[in-house]
Formats: sequence, C-alpha cells, structure tokens
Amino acid sequence: MESQNKPDGPTITEAEDVVNLYRLLASEGVEVWLVGGWAVDALLKRQTRAHADVDIIIQQKDVSKLCELLESRDYKNVERDDTSTWNFVLGDDKGHEVDVHAIVFDENGNGLYGPAEKGVMFPADSLTGNGEVNGLAVKCISAEYMVKFISPWLYKHHDKDFKDVTALCDKFGIELPEEYLKISKKI
Repeated sequence: MESQNKPDGPTITEAEDVVNLYRLLASEGVEVWLVGGWAVDALLKRQTRAHADVDIIIQQKDVSKLCELLESRDYKNVERDDTSTWNFVLGDDKGHEVDVHAIVFDENGNGLYGPAEKGVMFPADSLTGNGEVNGLAVKCISAEYMVKFISPWLYKHHDKDFKDVTALCDKFGIELPEEYLKISKKI
C-alpha cells in the first residue's frame, strides 16, 4: 500500500490503500464495513480530507483471517491503552494503520461490540450504508448513523467532525443535530 507522509505526523491513508484493503479482505470472504472518516467519504463518494488510518468493522469470526492476511503484509499490533479483542489497531512499518472493530451478530442482526453485558452495538440499520471509494462500491455505516455516531460530546467539536456531519446532513437530507446548530451559530 502506497501513501505519502506528512512531516511530523502520521502516514496518510490514501483512497487506493482503502480500495486495496477492501478488495483483499473481500477476496478472502471477509465482510467489511467502513466506519469513521472513510465511511463519511464513501457515503459522499469523494475524499473530503486526509485520513491517518482506516477504521473497519468485521465479524469476530473473521479476526484471525484478517490478522493472518495483514501479518503476511508486515502488519503488527499497535499497542494502545484501549486495545481489546473487539477493538485493536494493526500497522505496518510505513505507518499505515487499520483500526479494527469486531462485532458478533445477535438474532436481530445487530452487531454486538464488546461484552454483551455492556450493551454496546452497531444497530442492524447502521450496517446498511453503501458508498464508493475510488469507484469501488463499499459497505459502510449508514449516513443517518454516522451522524449519530459522530457526536460532539465524544469528539469535542473537532472541525473535521463538524464538516463531516454537515456534509452528510446536506447530502442525505438529514436534520442537523441540535448540538451542531449551536456550533454553527458560533462560527
């Protein structure tokens, strides 16, 4: 996977990196949904900003296969304080990072994320998004849920989050959340 480096910053994940990863996993039968910034860009069908990594959702049953595929391409675990079996990062020595979110489907098609007793999930409707990266059709979080997931109390009003939410709301006719209306009045 090729990419360019920013001075004193993380490697930039290019659209072609995302396409190559998606195709690799799909060719091995690993179902993938984009989440995070690349999901926003896939829904908008254009790259709107630079991305330091790619966030993906896969099923827990495919974690071993994903790890084998990426380890064969010199990816290793990136140690973080919040690493778990359901959320971890793999990176290569060029600085490419894949932030993995592993789910287990319940009987209603919801993607349980982490221990069931915590009740954290990707609702079934959130896993219905369809987008495009460099002309490749990809699965991703739906626009409505991306707006819900990019919440100001989690991301502290980062400029990129405001732009992502407003772009999704504009394109998909989603009402801008009240928190963002307050921010837009300050800008």
